Amino acid sequence: MNATCVLTHDRLLAQARDPSSNLTHAFAGVLARFRTLGLDRDQLIRVLERYFPGGTSLAEVLPAIEAGCPAFRADEISDVLELLLSYRADDSEETVWLAHAMATACLGDNHLWQDMGLSHRDALSDLLRRHFTALYDKNTGNMKWKKFFYKHLCERAEVNLCRAPSCQVCIDYAKCFGSEDGVGDIISTTSRERT
Repeated sequence: MNATCVLTHDRLLAQARDPSSNLTHAFAGVLARFRTLGLDRDQLIRVLERYFPGGTSLAEVLPAIEAGCPAFRADEISDVLELLLSYRADDSEETVWLAHAMATACLGDNHLWQDMGLSHRDALSDLLRRHFTALYDKNTGNMKWKKFFYKHLCERAEVNLCRAPSCQVCIDYAKCFGSEDGVGDIISTTSRERT
């Protein structure tokens, strides 16, 4: 069976235990787009068994993932992963898996919610509020999530790459805080305000 056939977002959702769950959508979206969640093989098997138990066997899915997995730029995601894990709301496997999926999806070119295969920004915000509450609460200005993660990492490292003394007077304000509407690579999306 063809790897792209096995790992489409829709096909994974058709095999999902709970296809309406934002967490299920996030895992399906990242697997479909990046062919990895950034997890080791045993953890990946647990994700597949727990979230996508129907239809396709692990014997079909794992080779498709391993064959389609891009060269992993670990240096680019390790800081984001560390940031997310330092703010996790609990020690559950799901939260750790989600941190890996989010860090992996940060490699994408779209808004984070789009690169994760979510239908809108609120779905991503809900996952962050639930699994990384203290980090979610720090985004008081409703900054776009990828930008927020990297800005937070720069602040942690005491590196200031901003051109203005505050976000409110920066000429790039709209790039960090503007609308997040548009069509994602995986799902057609619409913009919604953060709740």
